[in-house]
Amino acid sequence: MNPTPRQVLLFSGHMVDAPGRAKPRFPADKVPIALREIESLLDRLGADARDLALTQGAAGGDLLFAEACVKRAVRVQLLLPFAEDEFIRQSILPSADGESWRMRYLALKALLGDAPRVMADELGASPANMNAFERCNVWLLASALEYGQKEHEKVHLICLWDGGGGDGPGGTAHMVDEVERHGGQVSWLDTRKLW
Repeated sequence: MNPTPRQVLLFSGHMVDAPGRAKPRFPADKVPIALREIESLLDRLGADARDLALTQGAAGGDLLFAEACVKRAVRVQLLLPFAEDEFIRQSILPSADGESWRMRYLALKALLGDAPRVMADELGASPANMNAFERCNVWLLASALEYGQKEHEKVHLICLWDGGGGDGPGGTAHMVDEVERHGGQVSWLDTRKLW
């Protein structure tokens, strides 16, 4: 059994833009900036082996965060809204350089002590009226809060976000709202100011 983490670091943020995206949000050439900002924030939070990181693992912010956590010996747990093949199809391959991101995902997964958890395997099928990404946000937060409801200050969301609505339900705006509603802390890396 894993020890109770000192802090639980959640991550939510933009995927790297798909080629030809009408309104750029996270252009592929901004990946080095995003990585630098994520790493800097993790350093300010003192992220280390005493901590737990939870994210989905999508191309872009999620994978950059997870890779930076591994570099700091933070235990990383991926929580997927779909079976892995479907997740890769929806949340990794559509991004610019999707195949490269798929290889990064697989390399990261090989380094983790815990296999990715799949939502349907653990929670059952999603209700017909609920978006899988929205449900996964709730699951991520509930998983973080399992480490002590009275210790919600241990839960810290890092988001790489432009402050807008998502391309559909279950985006970063939803995650920020959920974390704030439950008294967790939010550190916002505002992409409008980063690039």
